Amino acid sequence: MSRFSVSHLEKAKFERRGLRAYFEYRDLGIRRATGGRILAHVIRARPEKAPHGAWHRHQVRAQFVYVLKGWMLLEYEGVGEVMMKAGTCFYQPPNIRHRELAHSKNVEVLEIVAPANFKTRPVEAPAARKSPARRSRG
Repeated sequence: MSRFSVSHLEKAKFERRGLRAYFEYRDLGIRRATGGRILAHVIRARPEKAPHGAWHRHQVRAQFVYVLKGWMLLEYEGVGEVMMKAGTCFYQPPNIRHRELAHSKNVEVLEIVAPANFKTRPVEAPAARKSPARRSRG
């Protein structure tokens, strides 16, 4: 059963516990309000912390991210590198292999994920794609 929830910025707390040590997380109360069906949180960069760029995937049904401030450079299997800037909204398909390469010191994003409790698995880097225009002439 869902219930009403509100989270005001002036009472907000960012926690250092979360999926990545280089981020801080502000829970928006949606997990509790939806009985764990959906997670919504604001994620921001921790000072002096950098992403490690390890390939991974999330076992989710849906994952949306909206960049509030700054930028992030991500890499996705079958897509390549993508620069996400303030105002960018993106949907990450379930289980897509990806990694974060870099982010600005002030990056802040809103992430919405279903279900709220999901697994993240490290994975091998995808095989490099060969361009059809580049063929050996030897």
